[in-house]
Formats: sequence, C-alpha cells, structure tokens
Amino acid sequence: MIPAHETAVVRSAEAAANGTHGDAAMMRRASFGLATVLAAELHARTGGVAGRAVVLLVGSGGNGGDALWAGAFLARRGVAVTAVLLVPDRAHPAGLAALLRSGGRVGTEVLGADLVVDGIVGLSARGPLRPAAAALVDQVRSPVVAVDSPSGVDPDTGVSDGPAVSAAVTVTFGGLKPVHLLNAGACGRTVVVDMPFALPPARLGALSRTDVGALWPVPGAADDKYTQGVVGVVAGSATYPGAAVLCTGAAVTATSGMVRYAGSGREAVLARFPEVVAVDEVADAGRVQAWVAGPGLGTGAHALGVLRHVLDSDVPVLLDADAITVVGEHPELLERPAPTLLTPHAGEFARLTGSAPTADRVASVRAASAELGVTLLLKGATTIVADRDGRVLVNPATTSWVSTAGAGDLLSGLVGALLAAGLDPLHAAAAGAHVHVLAAELAAVSAGTGAPVSASPVLEHLRAAVRTVRGDVWEDQRR
Repeated sequence: MIPAHETAVVRSAEAAANGTHGDAAMMRRASFGLATVLAAELHARTGGVAGRAVVLLVGSGGNGGDALWAGAFLARRGVAVTAVLLVPDRAHPAGLAALLRSGGRVGTEVLGADLVVDGIVGLSARGPLRPAAAALVDQVRSPVVAVDSPSGVDPDTGVSDGPAVSAAVTVTFGGLKPVHLLNAGACGRTVVVDMPFALPPARLGALSRTDVGALWPVPGAADDKYTQGVVGVVAGSATYPGAAVLCTGAAVTATSGMVRYAGSGREAVLARFPEVVAVDEVADAGRVQAWVAGPGLGTGAHALGVLRHVLDSDVPVLLDADAITVVGEHPELLERPAPTLLTPHAGEFARLTGSAPTADRVASVRAASAELGVTLLLKGATTIVADRDGRVLVNPATTSWVSTAGAGDLLSGLVGALLAAGLDPLHAAAAGAHVHVLAAELAAVSAGTGAPVSASPVLEHLRAAVRTVRGDVWEDQRR
C-alpha cells in the first residue's frame, strides 16, 4: 500500500525529530532534498543547471524557510535565484541570510524563470490563497514546484475552494499526506524526501499497480470452478436489461470461477455470455460465495424481496444503484453479520445517509461506514473506500473516461467477483476500482488518441487491464 498520513501525525513525528536533531539541521536536510529535486527538474527541462533562473515564492512559515535554503544550495551551483517575499519582515531569517550569502537576491518579478518554487504556506495553513499571494501566482507562467503541498489546497482533504497553486511537481518530506492522493491533479508528480523520523501505520492509502496485481485471484493447480469463487448477480429489469449484461459480463471477465445470474435479463445474459448459469428467480440461483445486487433492478416490491433474500444469506453482498435506494428506505436490512459493501455515487450517498458528502469526502465516507456498519465505496473523480474500522483506500483520479452510463454496473460485477474469490471488501473494492479505471484508459487509447468510450468497450478491455496489473507478478511466477 502507498500510505498517506494526516498532517497532525506528520507534524508530531517532526516535532519529536526536531527535539533530537535540532530545527536547523532538519530544515537543512529537507531543503537539500528539495534543492536536489529542483536541480534534476532544471536539467530535465532545460538541459542544465548553472545559468538557469529560479524564483522562490516565500511565505512566513517553515516552507518559506525550506524554499530559501534550497535557493541557497542552487545559487552555489550557479543558478540565478530570486526570492519574492510575501511578508518581508517575517521571512525565515537564517534561510534568507544563507540565500543572500550564496549570491541569491530579493526581487518582485516572477516572469522569466525556468522554475518557480511555491513556499507560500505550509501544512498548517487552510483555505485559499490570500489576495496578494493569489495575484502573484496568477502572474506565474513557469512550471511550479510546490514545497510539501500546493498552497491554497487543503493538505488533509485535498479541497481547493478558491485561488490555489497548481504544481507540476510537489516535494514532500518524510511521507505522503492525504492531498497527494486526493488531489493528485493539483500536486503533479510527487517526490518524497526521506527524513529521520518514523511514522505509525497509516489509516489512509492507495493500492499500487503491483499491489493490485498481487491481490488479483488466479486459479492454482488444485482449483476448480467452485473453489475459485462463485458470484451471484441479481441485476437488470425490463426497463434496464443492459445492466444485467454489463454487470454479469464484468463478473465473468474478472475471475475464472463461476457466475450465476438471476433475473428477467436471463436470455440477454445467456446470448452474450453462455458460460453463465442463469435462472429467472433468485431463490433458484443456487449456492454462491458472494452476491451482487442492484444495477437496473428497480426499487419496488420485487427489488425489496430480492434484497431480503440476498441479505439474509451468510455471504458477502455488494449493493449498488437501485439497491442503495431500497436499503436507504429500509436500513434494517443492513443489520447482518456477514460483510456488506455499498458502492454509491454522491446522489445515492445522500439518499442512503440523508445528507450529501461534504467537501471532506474521506471524513464523510468514514463516518457513514462506521454508522451503517458496512464498507462504502464512494464513486467520483477520486474513488474513496472506507471500512468500518476507519481504514481508507483511495483510487487517485487518473482519467474521467470511466464517467459513462453503465460503467457503475461493470464496477459492481468486477468487485463482486473479487468478493466471491475471497478478498475482503476494502481490498476488493479498491482493486476493482483500479482495474475499472485502467480498462477505461485502455479502451480510450485503443479507440485512437483518447477518444470517448462507452461501457461496452470498457468491458472488452477489462481482461487487458487485469493482464496489465498482473504483468510483474506473472513474470515473477514464471521465473
């Protein structure tokens, strides 16, 4: 897992390390790491370091000090460094003195730089940029390297509700913070500088591609179609027959076990996927290791009866779409000992909990998960999965190609198959979300240079996405 720690946790670890190593030594270590990244970035973008120009946007806090010390290191390598001081009488004194001794200068112009360093505010700041800083940032035309977190973007929630820095690169210290996963678009490429402190296990993180590949279930030598996990799908209706085909098709594609389907879409499902065992009624479906219910199911008495049947079982159940609306009206259905995973979008989340997710989406999903006693996957540009115990996995936004009708049906089938194969709900949801987005990217690229796609081509690229995440694992197993 790629861990990310709340800023309070990191600041506490930093304070302890400062007591051991001293504030000045810690800042110089962080600044040297920052300067190293800046020099590499200059070389990559301009072909050299000496003779290039860097502008530092310097606030009054520790990040301003980091920027000034890094500027001093660069100035010693022949870089023309200009510090623009937003609060001149509160600039870090030792950092400013070091910069001036090294040949840097104080100025007011931001144009003409090869790189601009954002040292305006640090991890303790909240809210958008103040007007003077916003006006300055608005003049910037060069790539920006942010110190710790882009100024104006909340480091714990990733929320930006006003003027903020948009960075090409963010250099952070000791470990990732939530903003680096929740708002990767504002951070750009993130580089972590190692620092002399240890952090506790993180409550928030993301699965790497290698993590997903290692988790993805494949048959072993002793497996048969039953031991790999049998998933049951109850989806679709006369109004939405396509939901049955898409949801079931994703389950068929995800793993190599067996898929059972129950519902009015039986003929449509069998016409597309003859390997599915399909019946009309859920009571006749037979034994499964996990259920998926909801896409296109409707919200009437029939849907309520179906949900009572599957939620009365002793296996994991994934509820999506119409099923979420139904359990929002009948929350007592969620009182069961077996795991339950719900996959709402923002509107369904509001129907389920009575209120829309707040700007702090992680906090909203974590609280709702604990209150309802379920695992929750909140769809969105960045997908958030919260378990009942407070652990959160996010799938950082890399594309919006998956925002298309029927894509949620695919995600349900995909994750349901992973539940049936034995993955716990938190990891099944996060791994499924990762492959879901990757399949959309592959589908878009296969159609040309980023052409729009619909759910059917995304379904056709799910196996390619699974092959991609399993690539390294597959090579290791063959050696």
